[in-house]
Amino acid sequence: MGVITFNEEHTSEVSSTRIFKASILDSHNLIPKLLPQVIKSMDFIQGNGGVGSIKQINFSQGSNLTTLKYRIDELSEETYTYIYTVIEGDALTDKLEEITHEVKLWQRRMVALSLK
Repeated sequence: MGVITFNEEHTSEVSSTRIFKASILDSHNLIPKLLPQVIKSMDFIQGNGGVGSIKQINFSQGSNLTTLKYRIDELSEETYTYIYTVIEGDALTDKLEEITHEVKLWQRRMVALSLK
């Protein structure tokens, strides 16, 4: 089995706290409302959203995918870290056993500089 790694970096004027809450902690409520043409629903089928919980994504009709299940491996509101592993569903195909995603947000630090 091989490992493929890639990184993406984005900047935002929105705070890491707010992005983490919306896109990670409340994703099961928010994403189906924002993208109903893609995501029909997101439901916890085991647990309540903490480490070890399993979430199922049900894709909208017409999508190339029907369902996807993933396990939450790490979740930290203090370090804005979220690691989850896709364990079942159309995205795995017959060539992949699992797909692990690591999301890490960092807070930009604003430095005030005073020159005299």
